[in-house]
Amino acid sequence: MSRFKVSKFRHTEARPPRREAWISDIRAGTTPSCGNHIKSSCSLIAFNSDRPGVLGIVPLEGRGEDKRHVTHLGCHSDLVTDLDFSPFDDFLLATGSADRMVKLWRLPASGQALPSGPGLVLGPEDTQVEVLQFHPTVDGILVSAAGTAVKVWDVAKQQPLIELAAHRDLVQGAVWSRDGALVGTTCKDKQLRIYDPRAKPEASQSTQAHENSKDGRMAWTGTQEHLVSTGFNQMREHEVKLWDIRHFCSALTSLTLDTSPGPLMPLLDPDSGLLVLAGTGESQLYCYEVNPQQPALSPVTQCLLESVLRGAALVPRRALAVMGCEVLRVLQLSDTAILPISYHVPRKAVEFHEDLFPDTAGCVPSSEPHAWWSGSNQQVQKVSLNPARRPHPSFTSCLVPPVEPSPDLAQPEEPPVGDEEPSEGFSSPPSSLISPSTPSSLGPSLSSTSGIGTSPSQRSLQSLLGPSSKFRHAQGTILHRDRHITNLKGLNLTTPGESDGFCANRLRVALPLLSSGGQVAVLELQKPGRLPDTALPTLQNGTAVTDLAWDPFDPHRLAVAGEDARIRLWRVPPEGLEEVLTTPEAVLTGHTEKIYSLRFHPLAADVLASSSYDLTIRIWDLQAGVERLRLQGHRDQIFGLAWNPNGQQLATVCKDGRLRVYEPRSDPKPLQEGPGPEGARGARIVWVCDGQCLLVTGFDSRSERQLLLYSSKALAGGPLAVLGLDVAPSTLLPSYDPDTGLVLLTGKGDTRVFLYELLPEAPFFLECNSFTSPDPHKGFVLLPKTECDVCEVEFARCLRLRQSSLEPVAFRLPRVRKEFFQDDVFPDTAVNWEPVLSAKAWLGGANGQPRLLSLQPPGMTPVSQAPREAPARRAPSSAIYLEEKSDQQKKEELLNAMVAKLGNREDPLPQDSFEGVDEDEWAKYLAQIIVMGAQVVGRAFARALRQEFAASRAAADARGRAGHQSAAASNLSGLSLQEAQQILNISKLSPEEIQKNYEHLFKVNDKSVGGSFYLQSKVVRAKERLEEELRIQAQEDREKEQRPQT
Repeated sequence: MSRFKVSKFRHTEARPPRREAWISDIRAGTTPSCGNHIKSSCSLIAFNSDRPGVLGIVPLEGRGEDKRHVTHLGCHSDLVTDLDFSPFDDFLLATGSADRMVKLWRLPASGQALPSGPGLVLGPEDTQVEVLQFHPTVDGILVSAAGTAVKVWDVAKQQPLIELAAHRDLVQGAVWSRDGALVGTTCKDKQLRIYDPRAKPEASQSTQAHENSKDGRMAWTGTQEHLVSTGFNQMREHEVKLWDIRHFCSALTSLTLDTSPGPLMPLLDPDSGLLVLAGTGESQLYCYEVNPQQPALSPVTQCLLESVLRGAALVPRRALAVMGCEVLRVLQLSDTAILPISYHVPRKAVEFHEDLFPDTAGCVPSSEPHAWWSGSNQQVQKVSLNPARRPHPSFTSCLVPPVEPSPDLAQPEEPPVGDEEPSEGFSSPPSSLISPSTPSSLGPSLSSTSGIGTSPSQRSLQSLLGPSSKFRHAQGTILHRDRHITNLKGLNLTTPGESDGFCANRLRVALPLLSSGGQVAVLELQKPGRLPDTALPTLQNGTAVTDLAWDPFDPHRLAVAGEDARIRLWRVPPEGLEEVLTTPEAVLTGHTEKIYSLRFHPLAADVLASSSYDLTIRIWDLQAGVERLRLQGHRDQIFGLAWNPNGQQLATVCKDGRLRVYEPRSDPKPLQEGPGPEGARGARIVWVCDGQCLLVTGFDSRSERQLLLYSSKALAGGPLAVLGLDVAPSTLLPSYDPDTGLVLLTGKGDTRVFLYELLPEAPFFLECNSFTSPDPHKGFVLLPKTECDVCEVEFARCLRLRQSSLEPVAFRLPRVRKEFFQDDVFPDTAVNWEPVLSAKAWLGGANGQPRLLSLQPPGMTPVSQAPREAPARRAPSSAIYLEEKSDQQKKEELLNAMVAKLGNREDPLPQDSFEGVDEDEWAKYLAQIIVMGAQVVGRAFARALRQEFAASRAAADARGRAGHQSAAASNLSGLSLQEAQQILNISKLSPEEIQKNYEHLFKVNDKSVGGSFYLQSKVVRAKERLEEELRIQAQEDREKEQRPQT
């Protein structure tokens, strides 16, 4: 008769969270690894941020209505591939990384600073760490997999106890059985292996799991004999199998799901036997019940997700809301939020149900590592989930002892003193940051490169929100068409990757053309408009152009490098190029191979550096027309070179993966060397932070574009920080503004320009708003500072080269009082258009500094000296904002504001005029939906909203008046009878009217017409509540008829 036995989980329902329950404002990232990207303890959630090597940390439960803030922990110098919380200590976290290290961290309680370094370090491994997991019964035992090696660690001794053998390919998973006696592994060779690590390093059993070698995962059930594996079949369909290790030759049962490229993560709760299948990149969760006795994988429910899944994790059973019959909670990691999805079993009685919540493993380990290794199989003592029998014993691991808070951290209300600021809690920018030299929590900058101080109130705000750039709200704008140069024809868009493609100064722009003879067109920036269809006057070089550069001290002299290994110097007439020029002013010869790039000296006139395929850098005296210095030491192609701001040193980045810094006047050999980007596709280099640092753009081994920031005095130590951006074929071209400390980054063929403020100390990179163009650009150069309109707070002016036009792009900062000179944005700038030294003086060893010039227009008062602006109206007292309001007051104020916006039911709807509503503000979002529903049900939705926001006590009273069964139904559905009637605009319970109004409201709230799954779910729940009430009334009628007459 067992085939008629029904499961207690057959009515389990998945409840997506309301938007206010989301953990929003995050920037999640996914790494090419076998990890789940997110893990949870009973207190904290840790997840991969979009910055390699950095984890986001957030409390599992919020406090009241306060928003949960995400803090960031800089863990590794490369991608974090997997992470795991200790099953006994909620604040002990293990992380594995592509830097081949495993680290253990003691995370603080809420409100304390993140640790400055790991408590323990294991490794390094031979390759990147793929997966890791704590032992389920012993504190201090950890299993990790890296490449083909699987090791069981004694964490306290920081030594491996054993290395499990026989893997012939990449290990994709390593999981402890629930009793901690066995380890199961999945491998890219399609084999599923079982190990007893205390008996022997070889596998005791193995079998072919799935027919496809793509990502495979596994999870143990509540018994030692059964496990579940996920993978792909030959048709690349997701496949799930149930195994019995006593009969390991074939699976007990299997099922096939959809076709999807992402791995399928099995999230199995061993106590309930519920299995949630989460596919990376999908928008649906599958829930099954695992029954090894039948055997069967029985479907329970499915859950549609509002966003694409990037990672998933189960919340520990001890953290579930058992009184609400929550049997499972899954944390879905999306790109911008973490969504807690609860699985509930409907029960009428509000009480603890022991059949749903058997005793579960507690948080006190069963034995010591040496006892387990000697053969002890003692299990963790189980505890009851009944709230009446709590609290449970707590445990703090001695592996990484807690750190007592310092006196400074014990008084968070005191503002920071001096330049230093606390390092906790800064918000995540949409990019990735790692800091190999300081693998600690990423702190704010100690000072700004622009030299502008911050007020105590600003520093106090930064202590809460983390460091941010004052340019973070920068706006890039393409200027009006009347400033464009259009009808460009025959442009050479295939210049070498070492070249910017074109060059410009304050007067002119030089563009290489595709026609034969190495022609270069010179256009006047002061004469915008449409160019004639006839041929333009050009400079005839006689060979293909490889690079070109304007003399910074002579706006009429242009240096052009050619494939014939010569440099030609051209002089453009002051009135502009009006005829074809065939004879250059001078020709420099000396290189034996074609030339890569040209760089003029920043301070000395008539000094030019050039790099060539002959692997040398030559420094020329243009006045004499001869080579003066030759730098050697490169073993491969030179990708880029750059002078430092004072012109005393020259830095290069080379295809051999090395950075070099020269002092050309002292030694032709490098002064120092250091490791450069891993990829060999191209790179650029520029001096930043007043010459303290070098910024290198390049590629990593996975062809991801990245930024590397080095200390100019310690190249051998590697980069201070690495910032991963995106995957694209073109090399990032950096344009650095020393006045603001901003770097603009884009590549040929890109549509996006990245902006970052660079700092010489952590966090090194502060992201600002990027600029996105409607079509790809072929080049992007920065114009001199004097071209900026400071009255419009324009801090950078650039030129964007398109297929057939040249467009100026202005980068501006939104400011309120633009009638004042923004001296915090525009410090004195260097006069880089006047030479400080002659070539002879510089070659003779002289040095100098440029003079500075104020950008303040005549008649403008600096904003720092501006009078305090008198308010136009009396501002409300700060006591109004500081006054503590009750939840009811807040809800009533919000409700009144929303209902006031409803207007008449005959008013046109927002969607009729194609007006959008900001969905991030949930109050406005609900107001939009109610306005849509008001067209049909009028004021009923306003009353329904009032009921929805009513206090829980008032709802309980309403449910109590509906009778015991009705109250139980209201409790399960979360809606009272009155609320359900008002949502569906039902006055009298009638199945026909319920169905009619339900179909209409479900349709008008469809997401395709501006609705949402959330409002549709409210309509569905209202319908279910009313149908349940009809069933209760029918049951009561039958009971009355069956009662004996008295």
